[in-house]
Amino acid sequence: MATAKFSVLLLLLAFLICMADGQGLKVGFYKKTCPKVETIVKKTMDKVMAVAPSLGGPLLRMHFHDCFVRGCDGSILLNSTQNSQAEKDSFPNLSLRGYQIIDRAKSAVEKACPGVVSCADIVALVARDATVALKGPSWKVETGRRDGRVSISTEALTNLPSPFSNITTLIQGWQQKGLSRKDLVVLSGGHTIGTSHCGAFTNRLYNFTGKGDTDPSLDSNYIVNLKKKCKPNDQTTLVQMDPGSFKTFDKNYYTLVAKRRGLFQSDSALLNDSKTRIYVKHQAEHFKSSFFKDFGVSMVKMGRVGVLTGSAGEIRKVCSRIN
Repeated sequence: MATAKFSVLLLLLAFLICMADGQGLKVGFYKKTCPKVETIVKKTMDKVMAVAPSLGGPLLRMHFHDCFVRGCDGSILLNSTQNSQAEKDSFPNLSLRGYQIIDRAKSAVEKACPGVVSCADIVALVARDATVALKGPSWKVETGRRDGRVSISTEALTNLPSPFSNITTLIQGWQQKGLSRKDLVVLSGGHTIGTSHCGAFTNRLYNFTGKGDTDPSLDSNYIVNLKKKCKPNDQTTLVQMDPGSFKTFDKNYYTLVAKRRGLFQSDSALLNDSKTRIYVKHQAEHFKSSFFKDFGVSMVKMGRVGVLTGSAGEIRKVCSRIN
């Protein structure tokens, strides 16, 4: 009985968070104060992605990593200070790249509209434009976020889902942010682009239970291929998360997961829950996929998590430091 009551309370809390999040956001928030902001950001991103498409994955992940720690408030962009280590220097964020691209977009926007557009909103716009540049879906980005003034390294450790997570941990972590099972499996589809360091999954190849064994949930032929690329204790080699199309945003991720070729334990875990498994199998087996539409819907929903609006926070002049 106590467990059931706790579960109900957890779901109610998630619902209330979801209801509270997103207040003050809207599409076209800067229509009067900075009407060309989206055009400016898109032009910046088009130039970047034309020469560095490999930044698409990290820039999409940056929005996700920002929203899961203190909400979508740009705290991922703040530099560490002498007295405090910031989120970007926490272990889960050390593989993020593209901060200079956010700075470039911010500088261009500042020239047109000084002190108007938040860094948090630029992160959200960049994530959308990077996805589109890799032939992925577009969606209408709600804006109106303001920037937070706090960034704490340890909060990234406790709030960001781990690639080693099981399905129970994943579902609970996402529910705490007001996000559903469907949001979890849809946004995991972002793994269709980008790369990962071997260290995020080599335990599955060499020492899964501490006995020198492999992960039985990972396809044995895929294990052979991965071992050719990643030796034990390799922390530097990069591996494509969606082999063959890691620079193209497509639904191939679900085909891989359905074949037990998801790179991370958190990918394979999607087959261990009836609802997430149904979605994976549906996207893998149907030519006419709803994935692109679903991805946009879930990105908008994630972009509302824990936002600062109105007079809360600030509009940073420089994204890496508070005013």
